[in-house]
Amino acid sequence: MIKCITLHEDTFYEHFKPYRHPKRKYNVWDGYGLETFGSDFDLIRCHPPDYVWTVLEDGFCDDYWIVPEIHYVNRICYLLTELPHYSIPVEFRVKYRPKLFNLTSLGLSRQVSQIKRLQSERQALNG
Repeated sequence: MIKCITLHEDTFYEHFKPYRHPKRKYNVWDGYGLETFGSDFDLIRCHPPDYVWTVLEDGFCDDYWIVPEIHYVNRICYLLTELPHYSIPVEFRVKYRPKLFNLTSLGLSRQVSQIKRLQSERQALNG
């Protein structure tokens, strides 16, 4: 069984490369997000699921989480990425307060390596 890992939000942006969809209707999540209703949600449903992420709010603290696939409970918005996630068990924590630190290049490299390892394990399981 593959264990879910929690990584820094910088790793999400570096590895999966979210983008601002040109047909988005609202300016959500610094322009990267698509709303959970209307034409934005229609765009999400038209994309392959492996490229869709959900930004969730945390009911216990003020942090947010970026998780693979479409979720409906506690959702803030959706994100589309250039690279697929293949439903790997990963989540990215987004601190509520302005970033106090960014990952170092070494830390970022290590976290990207963890993602690649998870993707390899997932592909091996799916044969």
